[in-house]
Amino acid sequence: MKKLFITLLVCVIGLGVKGQVSPQAFQQWHGDKFSMFIHFGLYSQLGGVWNHKQIQDGYSEQIRAFAQIPQEEYEKLASEFNPTAFNADSIALLAKKAGMHSIIFTSKHHDGFCLFKTATTPFNSYDASPCKRDFVKELAEAARRQGLRFGLYFSLIDWHYPYASPMSPHNADFITEAHHNYTKQQLKELLTRYGTISELWFDMGSNTPAQSKELYEMVHQYQPDCMVSGRLGNDQYDFCVMADNDYPEKTLHAPWQSAASMFNETWGYRSWQERGKVEDKVREKILSLINVVSRGGNYLLNIGPKGNGEVVDFEKKVLEQMGNWLSRYGYAVYQTEASPFQQEFDWGAVTRKDNHLYLFLSGTYPKEGKITFQMPGYVLQKGDGKMATYLQYGDEVVLTIPASAYKDKQIHVLTLDFDKKIEPLPGNTVRSIILTAQNATPQYSYSCFDYYTNYRSVIGYSWNFEQLLLKQLEVVYTSQEAGREIDLTLDGKTYHVTLNKGKEQKINSLSSPTWGETYVCGPGNGIFHAKDSLSANLQHSPLTGKAWKQTKEEGTLDCPQFASYYILREIEAPRSQYVLAEVGAGNGMEIYVNGKLIAKHLNPYRTKFRTEKVLLPLEKGKNVVILRSYNRFETQATYLLRPAEEQKVYRQDVVLPDALNGKDHSLVLKPHNPSSPHTDAELSNLRIRLRRIALNKGQRDQ
Repeated sequence: MKKLFITLLVCVIGLGVKGQVSPQAFQQWHGDKFSMFIHFGLYSQLGGVWNHKQIQDGYSEQIRAFAQIPQEEYEKLASEFNPTAFNADSIALLAKKAGMHSIIFTSKHHDGFCLFKTATTPFNSYDASPCKRDFVKELAEAARRQGLRFGLYFSLIDWHYPYASPMSPHNADFITEAHHNYTKQQLKELLTRYGTISELWFDMGSNTPAQSKELYEMVHQYQPDCMVSGRLGNDQYDFCVMADNDYPEKTLHAPWQSAASMFNETWGYRSWQERGKVEDKVREKILSLINVVSRGGNYLLNIGPKGNGEVVDFEKKVLEQMGNWLSRYGYAVYQTEASPFQQEFDWGAVTRKDNHLYLFLSGTYPKEGKITFQMPGYVLQKGDGKMATYLQYGDEVVLTIPASAYKDKQIHVLTLDFDKKIEPLPGNTVRSIILTAQNATPQYSYSCFDYYTNYRSVIGYSWNFEQLLLKQLEVVYTSQEAGREIDLTLDGKTYHVTLNKGKEQKINSLSSPTWGETYVCGPGNGIFHAKDSLSANLQHSPLTGKAWKQTKEEGTLDCPQFASYYILREIEAPRSQYVLAEVGAGNGMEIYVNGKLIAKHLNPYRTKFRTEKVLLPLEKGKNVVILRSYNRFETQATYLLRPAEEQKVYRQDVVLPDALNGKDHSLVLKPHNPSSPHTDAELSNLRIRLRRIALNKGQRDQ
């Protein structure tokens, strides 16, 4: 058999091919962890009230849309806009007292009112209001006087621009070409007039892939080290952004941020907001900060000043008290990395820095007052000794914690020092010589078209396994992966592999599975999300009130946007085996086998229909396979689910330059030089066999 030529690469951690930000700038942004968000504009004057009525729908900064305020009426607000209490220096000082390291300010929200002097429209704070102020300039200068970095929020929706999409409460309106060009003019002003911009926080709208790419490149043209937010869409960004006031269940393997409002109901000032107790809000937001940084993210916390520019006293007190806590425990937050553990803990959360492990006692008091975890390969040097006793038995570390550590309102932090720098700990050890997507620990990011099509993508796979001698890897793949380039990082060394069709092998040559009839159910509304399982079969539909109907194995169905059809086929397998299926879907697809998600991704570049090969892992007996065809942009959903005409895979050797000895090993599989570090890898078909020696054709087993 032909042996594969291997290029040994240096393994580096970074933003990926799309990132133009320097490593120093990225590390600064990543290490800041805590920043101030400010929502302020004409809407602040209204405080969530129009015509003496509290507007309950939507966020208060979107009041023009939800209260259906005519443009001429809304424009009159500009002539009254004179926020004399807006003091940029006091806001910057507050951010610093709160322990924040940067400020992100709303240069323009959906209403189109610019808080900077611009040549593009008179509808701005300098030309249309009596205050004659450029608030972006004031705050940029004030932030730098306090040693804070400065970034900008910019809405991709503009309800004032006449050639944009019509005003609506919809947060993902399509962007016209005239509007896109208008955006570019405003961005050029913002990126060239206000000094260094550390972050550009795009929001809402639904760009085409070309529009997103052009804006992304434009930002880095004028501000090479500016971090671009995920809501630019189409995977053209430096960091992904969670849904409002949310954070992921697991650590992500790409830069990310959680944007949080002081109150989930609104971002802009709401005069009638129920605020509760300061102490409760402080604890709530500190817990959120801990949850975010322990998963490797950055926390962006918003304030909404009043119409006169004054910071709400409640919000000021919350930030000041958070700053008091950070003045004591900030060392466990700033410049830290995510928890090294794969699992979560009921007793609290963890961060790490160098050889330090930081334990946040933010959960529930542990049973018998003992915290126990495994640290294989690490020797405990000392604990801080103030609130716990520390012991190590082999790999096991045991802490005894007094109940008092959890009874006061303060969230305490314990510090443990080990003998070397702490790296992420491996997941469960795979007890098999065959590594698959099903027994891997996935590496996650978030991929999106726009705000409403944002899902947890799988950007790679990792395994921890035992093998006393390792000489060869064998990669098994389908024609779907043929020609692709992948990186295999084995014990820290990366091998660049081109999948060049290796040796062809038929599958199911002895006993082929039997495919049943095709059934369809839908349409069903719902955004594209990260559901890991689907409880459905022929007796139970995935959609309430809708039943399965027999159909053809391929078809096109009328379908509204943000909706899906489900396609089901039963497969009878004489033994546990793989079968290669030909699958087709619209703007996005999911494949479930026996209720378990095995593949999920958006179809790139908004393709109306895309076919692909998916290797289905079947159990002996009856199997239920369900395809979800998702529609975001079209008027129809197209689907295809059938056995591939050619049931074959390719087997290709990767012979290691030096045999690996030892017991424990780690392997990470990722695409080589991906178009975006956030796009799904689409490598779920791959299987990797571990070989102690090179085998000839006759020795191979399927």
